[in-house]
Amino acid sequence: MKERPPITGNRLRVLANAAREVRGQIVAMSHRGRAAHLGSALSCVEILLAAYGGPFRLDPRVVQLPHRDALIFSKGHAIAALYAVLAWRGYFPLDWLETYAQPGTALPEHPVPGCVPGLDHATGSLGHGLPVACGLALAARISGRDTRVLAVLSDGECNEGAVWEAAAFAPAQQLGNLLVVVDANGWQATGRSPEVLALEPLAAKWAAFGWATREVDGHDLAALVTAYRQARDATQPLAVIARTVKGRGVSFMEDDNNWHYRLPTAAEVAAARAELGLA
Repeated sequence: MKERPPITGNRLRVLANAAREVRGQIVAMSHRGRAAHLGSALSCVEILLAAYGGPFRLDPRVVQLPHRDALIFSKGHAIAALYAVLAWRGYFPLDWLETYAQPGTALPEHPVPGCVPGLDHATGSLGHGLPVACGLALAARISGRDTRVLAVLSDGECNEGAVWEAAAFAPAQQLGNLLVVVDANGWQATGRSPEVLALEPLAAKWAAFGWATREVDGHDLAALVTAYRQARDATQPLAVIARTVKGRGVSFMEDDNNWHYRLPTAAEVAAARAELGLA
């Protein structure tokens, strides 16, 4: 399976425009579905777009092939972001997003395996995604498949002991085909991440477990794509600490933890979309 060509300036502009569209979809989805965790979904948009529009073999045309790359979205409470990116990428029709979190939908508020093409694992109970990603990466290596596995975690999720058990396992098994991206937006449900648990310095902690590490602006698409390309040539697992802003893209939601649970009104949806240039 051929690797994608390098990301050009024009491609980065396409991804930047997609980020605005995806954010507009996420805000509208939260309103229609009466579903929370809006701020958490908005913070990881570029992380996902850089993966699905970048160097990984994440493509609806190869979704059933065993040699495709895999993405485990461990912060499942923010699944609206992944649904919106998968629809943008063509995994399923955009109008499916209108059914998010509604009874009988293919897009439940917390994902289940196979609910939509490209979604392989149930997440939402934090701490489970990285162990699963380790298993996928190890299985690919044992089977001789050139498969890369990307796990997207939240910084608050790194409170979970299972994350660090998996973090110790991956270097021991020399899982150079494994990449972790931590969406470090600095908030958890009840407060600032450093006030809840002493996670910092986060990159140094991953390094102490034997991972190569990078720290990037999690809204800088070029920096994220560069980090993802580094992962394709890695000989040890790579952890990217992506510093992000909760509620990114909508000024009255940015860095405001009320939007962990608050639902936007119709007027706030319209204001957000206008600010994103989508009105």
